[in-house]
Amino acid sequence: MENKDKFEIYKNLLREWSGRMNLVAPSTLSDIDNRHIADSAQLAEYLPADCDVIDLGSGAGFPGVVLAILGWRVTCIESIGKKVAFLTEVKNQLHLDNLTIYHGRVENYVAGLDLSKKYIFTARAFAPLVRILDYVYKTRCELFLLKGSHIKEEINAAKRKYNFDFKLYPSKTGDGFIINVKNHRYI
Repeated sequence: MENKDKFEIYKNLLREWSGRMNLVAPSTLSDIDNRHIADSAQLAEYLPADCDVIDLGSGAGFPGVVLAILGWRVTCIESIGKKVAFLTEVKNQLHLDNLTIYHGRVENYVAGLDLSKKYIFTARAFAPLVRILDYVYKTRCELFLLKGSHIKEEINAAKRKYNFDFKLYPSKTGDGFIINVKNHRYI
């Protein structure tokens, strides 16, 4: 199955399941391609090909499922059972053997990571930067996060608790940013 076909099935599943539960804002269902898929896919420009991606609080699978369709090994972490059921249905219908769904809390998954492997954390509409760093700072793994226009405030809040290096890239699909965080450590 080609990626184009996978994205069509994914969009259809998203529309169908959104009628039963809150996966994405209803107002965004008419522009899934730009609002969700292209927004998530822009991370592909920055991610190394040889990493395992861990998507924090995956929800409807953005950006995790999109990155899995594009070829990365991805683990989607989601604590809400209904959303896990949706992600599992997407994985099965799209035959995404490179996608793992973890039903549980982010902190529990992160605590069990084998840190001899190279991971990159992603997230979209999950939590403020400082809270994300609370979850992952012990791993020393790099992050690529899709964030909104208030990222500078999030950076300032996180800098009160953590030292870290970062780069900001303007989003190609809206007024937000991609933030790449490295070398994070607790102050």
